[in-house]
Amino acid sequence: MLHFIDTLAYSIRLNAVKNGQFALSTSLFNTISLVTRVSSTLFLPAIGALVDHSIQYHIDPIWQLRQILFGATIGACVGAVFIPTFLRIFGKAVNRLEIVGSVPALMLQALSIANIRRIRNSTTVPRRTLLAGLRFRQIPKRLLLVNIMITAVYTVGVLASNYSALLNPQHRLEVAQSSGFINSVGTILLTMLVDPKSASITDQALRGTRPYGDVKALVTLLVLTKILGTILAQFIFTPSAHLIAWIYR
Repeated sequence: MLHFIDTLAYSIRLNAVKNGQFALSTSLFNTISLVTRVSSTLFLPAIGALVDHSIQYHIDPIWQLRQILFGATIGACVGAVFIPTFLRIFGKAVNRLEIVGSVPALMLQALSIANIRRIRNSTTVPRRTLLAGLRFRQIPKRLLLVNIMITAVYTVGVLASNYSALLNPQHRLEVAQSSGFINSVGTILLTMLVDPKSASITDQALRGTRPYGDVKALVTLLVLTKILGTILAQFIFTPSAHLIAWIYR
């Protein structure tokens, strides 16, 4: 779910540029993202229990952990497919937020039977024509490469640090707790290296100095590189776990 929401996060730039409601769009999505991130922490005890069980019974849980990584890729792919539907629903939600003035009131209205039916009727299927003529070459390639690397680190952080507890059981508490540091580094790098350039392209489109299509190209490539990053996480998973275990020896 976390990677599903993170993938959708890229698309709020499209709504912000199209409707000129950047602040409202960001505010609403940050609330949704916060709830999702808090909820995602509920799976951390389950990962810890899996590792403890594996240490106790001398079992290697690598395939279970790789299945979780694969779930991250699936979540990102589903998020990519859902973007057109999300934009239709999200645009209406932002307009409604301007009227009701608070996110809780908006959520209560969304739970009504009539609004649930409207949300269901807003479902749409992505079409290749939406990407026709986009200037993909105008998007910095270094930005895309950095997004792949950061996504891979962010995706693998919790799982690799917990798996390293099997490789270094004498210090398993220390290595397991390193996940917070790894994810913090990933978040900082994302904030410093990816978000500023993405925001610059979005602001230029808002001012009319770049076409709206450049933001669509940006979002498309960021989503694609996020999916590639979750795939790369599969390859760096074992080396990352061994590196973490070695550091704490």
